[in-house]
Amino acid sequence: MIIKCRPFYLPREYTAILLVSVYIPPNNNNSNRNDALNELYQHISEQQTAHPDAFLIIAGDFNHADLKSVFPKIHQHINFPTRGKNILDFVYTTQRGAYKALPLPHLGASDHITVMLMPAYRPLVKVAKPVQKQIQVWPEGSSEALQDCFDTTDWNMFKQAATYNNSTDLQEYSETVTAYITKCIEDVTVTKTITVRANQKPWMTGEVYRLLETRNAAFRAGDEGGLRTARANLSRGIREAKRQYSRRIAHQFSDSRDTRSLWQGIQTITDYKPPQRTCDSNISLLNELNTFFARFEAQNSSTAQKTPPPPSDQVMMLTPDSVRRSFSRINARKAPGPDNIPGRVLRDCAAELTDVFTDIFNISLSQAVVPTCFKATTIIPVPKKPSPSCFNDYRPVALTPILMKCFERLVMHHIKSALPPSLDPFQFAYRSNRSTDDAISTTLHSALTHLEKKDSYVRMLFIDFSSAFNTIIPQQLIHKLVELGLNTSLCNWLLDFLTGRPQAVRVGSNTSSTITLNTGAPQGCVLSPLLFTLLTHDCTPSHNSNLFIKFADDTTVVGLISNRDETNYRSEVSRLAGWCSDNNLSLNVEKTKEIVVDFRRAHTQHVPLTINGATVERVSSTKFLGVHITEDLSWTDNTAALAKKSQQRLYFLRKLRRARAPPPIMYTFYRGTIESILTSCITVWYGACNASCRKTLQRIVRAAEKIIGVSLPSLQDIYGTRLTRKALCIAGDPTHPSHSFFSLLPSGRRLRSLQARTSRLKDSFIHQAVRKLNSLPNLPPRPSSAPGTTEL
Repeated sequence: MIIKCRPFYLPREYTAILLVSVYIPPNNNNSNRNDALNELYQHISEQQTAHPDAFLIIAGDFNHADLKSVFPKIHQHINFPTRGKNILDFVYTTQRGAYKALPLPHLGASDHITVMLMPAYRPLVKVAKPVQKQIQVWPEGSSEALQDCFDTTDWNMFKQAATYNNSTDLQEYSETVTAYITKCIEDVTVTKTITVRANQKPWMTGEVYRLLETRNAAFRAGDEGGLRTARANLSRGIREAKRQYSRRIAHQFSDSRDTRSLWQGIQTITDYKPPQRTCDSNISLLNELNTFFARFEAQNSSTAQKTPPPPSDQVMMLTPDSVRRSFSRINARKAPGPDNIPGRVLRDCAAELTDVFTDIFNISLSQAVVPTCFKATTIIPVPKKPSPSCFNDYRPVALTPILMKCFERLVMHHIKSALPPSLDPFQFAYRSNRSTDDAISTTLHSALTHLEKKDSYVRMLFIDFSSAFNTIIPQQLIHKLVELGLNTSLCNWLLDFLTGRPQAVRVGSNTSSTITLNTGAPQGCVLSPLLFTLLTHDCTPSHNSNLFIKFADDTTVVGLISNRDETNYRSEVSRLAGWCSDNNLSLNVEKTKEIVVDFRRAHTQHVPLTINGATVERVSSTKFLGVHITEDLSWTDNTAALAKKSQQRLYFLRKLRRARAPPPIMYTFYRGTIESILTSCITVWYGACNASCRKTLQRIVRAAEKIIGVSLPSLQDIYGTRLTRKALCIAGDPTHPSHSFFSLLPSGRRLRSLQARTSRLKDSFIHQAVRKLNSLPNLPPRPSSAPGTTEL
């Protein structure tokens, strides 16, 4: 039985209460229990679709049936026996900690105890404080005014003013140009301070607030006639505000080709991706956080020294066309850096600003100097948990100048083209035709193939580095870049880019004092991930029985153990720890996990692994590049995690249905936020997961179909399409680590079949991919030779 009610007082974040009374008869048959849960899921799902913002309470006698198997995001509040020593009665809600359950005596002759639920929920308006924000308003025609201003500016006068004895002072040149642009922006924009409340309705406008204050003033004054008029005006104002809000949303959905406006409308309706938590803006706290974030500076005792370039060294030069294209591709929604130059200015005024910044960029490359204002970083500390207890509970989000991001992107393309083709093939990040799917499938195929052998098992070590990017020693990195063949001028420029970086922490309008860093590369920089992969390119295994799988700073050591001989594996781990010490990378042993995959019948006690004297924790399951890996190599944990996350996203889809969004819009939202989760790395796990897991995930697809009202592609069809596409990519890429498994028979019409003794290996990605290509009517031709360059 389901009852919908609307109490007189209800927190603003909820529109109604859905009370669900449940009784599932005792039954030892799992099939009957699952049928009851599926029927319950369908009825509750229909009510959630009709009332997405309702508070859901599900209570009753479940007799060992687990409702969380179909509703993984709900919370259970009873933690004590309700009949004998068993918990048979449950109360589920959609809010964690909404009630505190207390046991009371039986009612009459009932064999179940009574449960009292004490409300513990605090309304959102009492939990979250109002936040004040400063926003920059762009009046109509402001972009055109800036274009006219920059078009008539004599940019050459800034260079002449910064030139002394035929030498241009790049610091002065760049600072005066950026300061002039900032001043022009301030002249055409208006800065306002707004207050955002957690339970604020999206249609509330300044006019409604004014009418509300007028009504309250009339009430306080005891003016009955004025109060009646004010109440009538307030009602009309609210209706008009809601109509304007509806028209604005409808306008955003009017053109499906305008993706930005489309997603803005979706986010407005669903409140998808709500604002992040903010920390205290106390200056002393900000200074302490800045010191904490710069703690790795003490580990660097080396002095950065540039190498004089040889006469034959060619300096990289940028063309105005490449700079203009880089500016025109800027995402205007990105937050500006310390220079306060928004991305929309660089994008809208790309033609007017191209020449001056091309000149600045080329002078920077020729002098091997990066202007200090381009290297400045503002850190926004974001709490990792609701109540941070230490500095490590804050995540540093780095904001760097958008100008510098464009500059870095142009340099990055040049570095990629200059790299040799002999780079580590098992580094899967920032390379064409590589993804997390490839890293995971390579890891699993190596393990599963080895497990086919007699008396074998696999140990997988999932390495965790402490702030990997922040510990890079620039001088050490430059030595490796020289060995890779990058010219001296570019290496000197990179050395200057990584040193002398001003850093400050900002919250709201308060900013800490500045600290200058000479260690690490901020994660907000475009070049940082690429430089880290080049730093670790020489971190490779020394034994054939070991494998290093790398995806940026995620490193996994795969030890293929035979005949219980772990000597090579343990020495490899010890050598890796030494390499990390030599390269100033800190191994976080506490977060480093190990999984032992052992299917031998004779169970053996595995000796724990130690790193630098600390024991590595052995776990039965861990997360590897977004996928849950278990010691039995099953996919139950992974599909449960995907189902839980997807169920949560159905709420947003229901809110779109409630707002009467057209089916194409809901389908777009489903593809971007639900299907993308359900099909994450699907080529790796779907072929090997059991029928029950597939049914669980397909149930979510069917629920989305009913909400949207259109037919959706099944996960089986998506898996088949992506499996074919991925297999063709690998078969056509001779540089891919798995390319050798796609071997053509002499006829040239089929691939050589792969042998497998167990279903685990037979159902894995590589074997499924080979069989899929062999099932195609015509096998596409393969390239005759490997590409000449390696692309990261």
